[in-house]
Amino acid sequence: MSKISVLFVCLGNICRSPTAHAVFERKAQERGLASVIDVDSAGTGDWHLGAPPDRRATAAAAERGYDLSALRARQVTQADFNQFDYMLAMDSSNLSDLSKLAPQYSRTNLSLLLDYAPDSPVREVPDPYYGGNDGFARVLDMVEDACDSLLDHIETQIQE
Repeated sequence: MSKISVLFVCLGNICRSPTAHAVFERKAQERGLASVIDVDSAGTGDWHLGAPPDRRATAAAAERGYDLSALRARQVTQADFNQFDYMLAMDSSNLSDLSKLAPQYSRTNLSLLLDYAPDSPVREVPDPYYGGNDGFARVLDMVEDACDSLLDHIETQIQE
């Protein structure tokens, strides 16, 4: 069986998507799925290329045992649409940007990450960049919930 590949996408790839990347990767490891799932993250913009995640995102993640230190910002490329089974956008603006970038016959599943969190009262993971530290904890809460549901969904695919 080929691996299932997941790309988390936000605007600059320094707050939300690296957080989702680290959370999903660890949760996949905890479920014994690390060998069948590839995980990455990227941004739709190019402002932070090569930069580590935001220090506040890194600190909030570390408080919950997630390590973002190895991650570096990159921008979504056309090649990603051939490589990834799932591209999960943090908000509708990111999803719109991905839809415009997608090749006509791409089979990549484009959706919002919170589409996998059916009990969430919101559909978008808010950008915490211009807010306080509490925004990064809120992002983690939302991402953890959605990643659990996304893994449940992928597990059913693997078993088919």
